[in-house]
Amino acid sequence: MLSKRIIPCLDVKNKKVTKGVKFQNNVELGDPVEMAVAYSDGGCDELVFYDITASAERRPIDIEMVQEVAKVVHIPFAVGGGIETLEDMYRVLLAGAEKVSVNSLAVKNPEIIAEGAKVFGSQCIVLGMDPVRTDDPRFPSGYEITIRGFRERTGIDALEWAKRAEDLGVGEIVVNSVDADGTRDGFELDLTSMISTSVHIPVVASGGAGTPQHLVDVFSAGQADAAIIASMIHTGEYTIKQIKDELVQAGVAIRKKW
Repeated sequence: MLSKRIIPCLDVKNKKVTKGVKFQNNVELGDPVEMAVAYSDGGCDELVFYDITASAERRPIDIEMVQEVAKVVHIPFAVGGGIETLEDMYRVLLAGAEKVSVNSLAVKNPEIIAEGAKVFGSQCIVLGMDPVRTDDPRFPSGYEITIRGFRERTGIDALEWAKRAEDLGVGEIVVNSVDADGTRDGFELDLTSMISTSVHIPVVASGGAGTPQHLVDVFSAGQADAAIIASMIHTGEYTIKQIKDELVQAGVAIRKKW
C-alpha cells in the first residue's frame, strides 16, 4: 500500500500567507518561507504554494519566494499561480520547485499540459481544478470547473476535464472543492472518490479539512492519494504530528518523520 501524503497549502498574496473561506474574506497569517520551514520541520511530506492573485492580475509568479523556499526546505514542493508558458514552468523548476501547478492556464490552453509533460516529465506537471457543485444537466458529474479563483465559470464538466488532463499527460490532479474551501467541515468525499476512481494518476483532495478524521475519511471513502490541509494547522489547533498520529491509529499508511 502506498503511503498517503499530507501537504500543507500556503496561499500567498502580497508576499504573505493568507487564508479565507471559499476564496473570500482572506486574512494574513505570516511569512511563507518561515511557515514552510515550520511545516517541513514538523513532519509534512510536501508543500504547495499558490500565488492566488497572479493569474487574476495577469502577472508572473514570485520567483524570489520560490528560490528562498528552496534554500531552506528539503522536501518536495509545488508552485502554482501566474504560470502562463513553458518558460514560466522552467523558471519555477529552475528556482527549486519539484512541480508546477496549472489551473486557469490549462483550461484556456490544454496543450500546455502535453507540452509541459513532454519537456519536463509528467511528474512535474500538476493540474489544479476548482469544481463547484451544480444541478445543471449539462454537467453529468454534478460539478462545473471554475477558474481565476472561482471568478469565472467555464462550462466544463469536472470529471471530463480530469480524464482529458490525464490523457494529455498530467502527472497529478488536485481537486479543490470550491464549496468546501476553508469551511473546515470536511472534504467533498463523493467528488474526490468520483475522480480518484476514474483516473489512473494520483489525486490530491483539497478544501474542507478541519479535523484528522476528515483526512481519515478522504483517504478511505474518498480514495485520495494525498490531502491538502491549511486552516487546521495555520490556526495552531493541530500539529502535523498530531494529525499523523491519529491517522496511524486509524490504520492509514503514512510517512512518519519522528
